[in-house]
Amino acid sequence: MRIAEDWKDYAVLATGDGYKLERWKDVVLLRPDPQVIWPARTDLFSYPGLAAVYRRSERGGGAWEYRKPVPDEWTIGYKDLCFKIKPMGFKHTGLFPEQAVNWDYTASLIRKAGRPIKVLNLFAYTGGATVSCAKAGAEVVHVDAAKGMVERAGENARLSGISSGIRYIVDDCKKFVQREIRRGNRYDAVIMDPPSYGRGPGGEMWKIEDNLYSFVQLCTQVLTDEPLFFLINSYTTGLQPMVLQNLLKLCLAGYKGEIDAYEVGLATEEGIPLPCGAGGIFVHG
Repeated sequence: MRIAEDWKDYAVLATGDGYKLERWKDVVLLRPDPQVIWPARTDLFSYPGLAAVYRRSERGGGAWEYRKPVPDEWTIGYKDLCFKIKPMGFKHTGLFPEQAVNWDYTASLIRKAGRPIKVLNLFAYTGGATVSCAKAGAEVVHVDAAKGMVERAGENARLSGISSGIRYIVDDCKKFVQREIRRGNRYDAVIMDPPSYGRGPGGEMWKIEDNLYSFVQLCTQVLTDEPLFFLINSYTTGLQPMVLQNLLKLCLAGYKGEIDAYEVGLATEEGIPLPCGAGGIFVHG
């Protein structure tokens, strides 16, 4: 497991009973987490300073329950990066802090490449990976179907001191890749963070178990002859790291390099790692 443990503005304070208690700079939030199937050591709902709890609804979805005033949005930092945080629907805050392990690794690959690197970031959300790669010196094309998330990615880039080098695209990822193939555009690296389920701007249906293999195959057609890396993130419960490793091995069989797959997790103040999904990466070698 690769564990994100270098945060200063973020921490998992405690876990249990299907929840994780988190500190986002000075704001403490309590959110559901399907991986937390063990009992809490203390009453998380009575934690001093708890600002808001996300309550799930029996009818689906849920809502935030505020215990004290919470800023509409605020910023947190990670090393030389800066991100805007905002409690949103479906328990999200606009950032997945466990992805810091991938930000660090891919940024190091870019810095050591010794050549200009062009990155395609798909299902790119609010741009954690985009900002990290751009900060490391890469040119990045950021693609997501949600206009609001793409706009937030631009804000995060500006907060991190990045004023150029990123192209923002609001589009269905598959359709964009198909157009890039026809245009003959090529990339040195691909990052994808596909959802379990989703719909594109035109109602296009996405289901990860049915569509991921063919999508990875499609994306190999935009790779340069010697791609630096190809990273797949997955939050889908039950999708094992070895599944991602097999996909990369099958789809990138024609490229020289090494493939690694791993669980991604967060350090906690309880001393136990919190699993947060899986990652698989091909690295040129």
